[in-house]
Amino acid sequence: MGYGVIRTPVVGGVLAVSAAALLVGCGGALGGGGNSAATCDGAKKAYERYIGGVRAVSAADAAQWRQPTEQLAASLAGLADKASDARLRDALKDQATKLRAAAGTVSAGDVEQLNEALAAAPDALGTACR
Repeated sequence: MGYGVIRTPVVGGVLAVSAAALLVGCGGALGGGGNSAATCDGAKKAYERYIGGVRAVSAADAAQWRQPTEQLAASLAGLADKASDARLRDALKDQATKLRAAAGTVSAGDVEQLNEALAAAPDALGTACR
């Protein structure tokens, strides 16, 4: 039981690092045609909302992270459906899938998938948004 409590605060650290990198990665969206810049901006804003929402949640109560994580996944999936760039669409769908899977395990106190999804987001979306 104590192991889960020790692991849970890691989410906050990964979240802060991932958010900073994601905001830098998506902030430099050059477009590439279509609606890529707007889609990347939408992803950036979705992560900002997520960060704001989970900051109010206790790191010791991982179950409370489920709903905001599901909402982030839904936001990214919605953006993927509207993305005109195939690489960006695939990156958003992949992130949404990972976050949906993580939402299921985080409610049981297992934050490993969430940590992995958040850690992968800056690179995946930052690359797709360039």
